[in-house]
Amino acid sequence: MSLSPLEHDRRHGELDQVIRAYAGQPADDTPDTPGRALTAYLRHTWHTRPWALATAEAQLREYARNPPGRLRLRLGEFYAIPDVGLPEPDVQQWLSCLADHIRHSVETGEAPPPAIPATHWEWHARFPELGQFLGGWFSQDMPDEFDDHDAAVDDYAAGTHPQLVARLAGELHELLALDLDESDHALAVAELGMEVDPPAPYSPGGWLALVARRLGSPRAEYGRPDTAR
Repeated sequence: MSLSPLEHDRRHGELDQVIRAYAGQPADDTPDTPGRALTAYLRHTWHTRPWALATAEAQLREYARNPPGRLRLRLGEFYAIPDVGLPEPDVQQWLSCLADHIRHSVETGEAPPPAIPATHWEWHARFPELGQFLGGWFSQDMPDEFDDHDAAVDDYAAGTHPQLVARLAGELHELLALDLDESDHALAVAELGMEVDPPAPYSPGGWLALVARRLGSPRAEYGRPDTAR
C-alpha cells in the first residue's frame, strides 16, 4: 500500500518541496555551486519558513543514504523521485549534494537575497493566491465563461472568502512593488497561469494595478458572497 499522507509528510514532505522546485529546471548543482532551482528554494524558504531547511537537509540525506529497496518498491511504500534528467546511479549523489548545500546555508546563515522569482516554482510559491486567481479565472477558457475581464474579477471576488481576496490584493501589491518592466510583468502573469491578454488598453502591469485597486475597495462593491472557496 502507498504511504499515508501523514507518513509521506513525516518522511518526505520537505524533500518533495525541494524536488518540486526543479520542475522545468536542470539538476545542474555542483559541489561548489547550487543551481538555479535550489537557489530559488533557498531564497523563498529562508524568507518564509527558515525552520524547514533543517528538515529538508535531513530528509534529503536520509533518502540518499537509504533509497527504497525491493520490498518498499513492491508495496509502493516510498517516495518516487521524478525524472530530473540525471542517470539513476547519480541521483543519490545529487541528493547528497543538495543536502550539503542546505546544511552549509543553515550553518553559515548565507541566504540568497530577496529578488524577483527566477523559476516557475518560485513564482507560485511566492504568489500562491495570484496563481490561483490567474490560472483559475483567466485561462484560455475565460472568454467562453465570462463576458469580459471585469466579470471574471467580480466572479472571483463574489465567490471567494474575504480573507483570500485580501491575500490576493496583498500579493498584487507585492508584485507591483517589484517595479518590473512590462516584459517582466507579461512573464509574471504567464508564469502564474494567465492565458489571455489583459483588456485593452491596459498593459499587464496596468491591469494588475487596476485589479489591486478594485479588490482593495469595500466588499459591498462585489455583493455579499454566501459561499467560500
